[in-house]
Amino acid sequence: MKPVTCYIKERSLLARLAARYMGGNQIAMVIGKTIHLHGATREDFLSHKWWVRHEICHVMQYRELGLIPFLWKYLWECARVGYYANRFEVEARAAEHNSAIMERVVIV
Repeated sequence: MKPVTCYIKERSLLARLAARYMGGNQIAMVIGKTIHLHGATREDFLSHKWWVRHEICHVMQYRELGLIPFLWKYLWECARVGYYANRFEVEARAAEHNSAIMERVVIV
Protein backbone atom coordinates (compact mmCIF):
# COMPACT_ATOMS: atom_id res chain seq x y z
CA MET A 1 0.00 0.00 0.00
CA LYS A 2 1.42 3.39 -0.96
CA PRO A 3 2.04 6.05 1.70
CA VAL A 4 -0.60 8.63 2.50
CA THR A 5 0.62 12.17 1.85
CA CYS A 6 -0.71 14.73 4.32
CA TYR A 7 -0.42 18.48 4.17
CA ILE A 8 -0.29 21.16 6.86
CA LYS A 9 -1.90 24.56 6.45
CA GLU A 10 -0.84 27.14 9.02
CA ARG A 11 -3.00 30.15 9.90
CA SER A 12 -6.06 28.44 8.45
CA LEU A 13 -9.28 30.44 8.37
CA LEU A 14 -11.28 27.22 8.86
CA ALA A 15 -9.25 26.34 11.95
CA ARG A 16 -9.60 29.89 13.28
CA LEU A 17 -13.38 29.66 12.95
CA ALA A 18 -13.36 26.25 14.65
CA ALA A 19 -11.20 27.63 17.48
CA ARG A 20 -13.65 30.47 17.99
CA TYR A 21 -16.57 28.01 18.05
CA MET A 22 -14.76 25.61 20.42
CA GLY A 23 -13.47 28.42 22.63
CA GLY A 24 -9.80 27.48 22.25
CA ASN A 25 -6.60 29.29 21.34
CA GLN A 26 -4.89 26.43 19.51
CA ILE A 27 -6.60 24.00 17.22
CA ALA A 28 -5.86 21.49 14.53
CA MET A 29 -8.59 20.14 12.31
CA VAL A 30 -8.56 17.90 9.28
CA ILE A 31 -10.32 18.28 5.97
CA GLY A 32 -9.41 15.40 3.67
CA LYS A 33 -5.62 15.08 3.72
CA THR A 34 -4.91 18.59 5.04
CA ILE A 35 -4.32 19.41 8.69
CA HIS A 36 -5.46 22.98 9.30
CA LEU A 37 -3.79 24.84 12.18
CA HIS A 38 -4.72 27.91 14.17
CA GLY A 39 -2.64 29.27 17.04
CA ALA A 40 0.15 26.77 16.42
CA THR A 41 3.00 26.69 13.98
CA ARG A 42 3.88 23.68 11.90
CA GLU A 43 6.95 23.13 14.11
CA ASP A 44 4.91 23.36 17.33
CA PHE A 45 2.31 20.93 15.99
CA LEU A 46 4.91 18.41 14.79
CA SER A 47 6.72 18.54 18.14
CA HIS A 48 3.67 17.02 19.88
CA LYS A 49 3.57 13.41 18.69
CA TRP A 50 0.26 12.69 20.39
CA TRP A 51 -1.35 15.63 18.57
CA VAL A 52 0.05 14.56 15.19
CA ARG A 53 -1.20 10.99 15.72
CA HIS A 54 -4.65 12.28 16.66
CA GLU A 55 -4.95 14.32 13.48
CA ILE A 56 -3.44 11.56 11.30
CA CYS A 57 -6.17 9.26 12.61
CA HIS A 58 -8.72 11.74 11.23
CA VAL A 59 -6.88 11.73 7.88
CA MET A 60 -7.23 7.93 7.84
CA GLN A 61 -10.91 8.18 8.72
CA TYR A 62 -11.44 10.49 5.75
CA ARG A 63 -9.49 8.09 3.57
CA GLU A 64 -11.63 5.15 4.65
CA LEU A 65 -15.03 6.84 4.36
CA GLY A 66 -14.53 9.59 1.78
CA LEU A 67 -14.82 13.33 2.23
CA ILE A 68 -18.58 13.89 2.27
CA PRO A 69 -19.53 10.63 4.06
CA PHE A 70 -16.97 11.30 6.79
CA LEU A 71 -18.12 14.89 7.31
CA TRP A 72 -21.75 13.80 7.44
CA LYS A 73 -21.10 10.95 9.89
CA TYR A 74 -18.81 13.11 12.04
CA LEU A 75 -21.37 15.91 12.32
CA TRP A 76 -24.16 13.40 12.97
CA GLU A 77 -22.12 11.84 15.79
CA CYS A 78 -21.52 15.28 17.32
CA ALA A 79 -25.24 16.06 17.18
CA ARG A 80 -26.17 12.65 18.58
CA VAL A 81 -23.65 12.14 21.40
CA GLY A 82 -21.58 15.34 21.55
CA TYR A 83 -18.02 16.11 20.54
CA TYR A 84 -16.22 14.19 23.28
CA ALA A 85 -18.21 10.95 22.89
CA ASN A 86 -18.14 11.14 19.09
CA ARG A 87 -16.78 7.75 17.93
CA PHE A 88 -14.33 9.42 15.55
CA GLU A 89 -12.87 11.49 18.40
CA VAL A 90 -12.74 8.45 20.68
CA GLU A 91 -10.77 6.58 18.00
CA ALA A 92 -8.45 9.58 17.45
CA ARG A 93 -7.74 9.90 21.20
CA ALA A 94 -6.84 6.19 21.27
CA ALA A 95 -4.50 6.74 18.29
CA GLU A 96 -2.55 9.35 20.28
CA HIS A 97 -0.71 6.44 21.94
CA ASN A 98 -0.23 4.35 18.80
CA SER A 99 3.04 5.09 17.00
CA ALA A 100 2.14 2.55 14.28
CA ILE A 101 -0.39 4.99 12.82
CA MET A 102 2.54 6.98 11.39
CA GLU A 103 4.10 4.05 9.47
CA ARG A 104 2.55 4.79 6.07
CA VAL A 105 2.22 8.57 6.37
CA VAL A 106 4.29 11.31 4.79
CA ILE A 107 3.70 14.87 6.02
CA VAL A 108 4.77 17.57 3.57
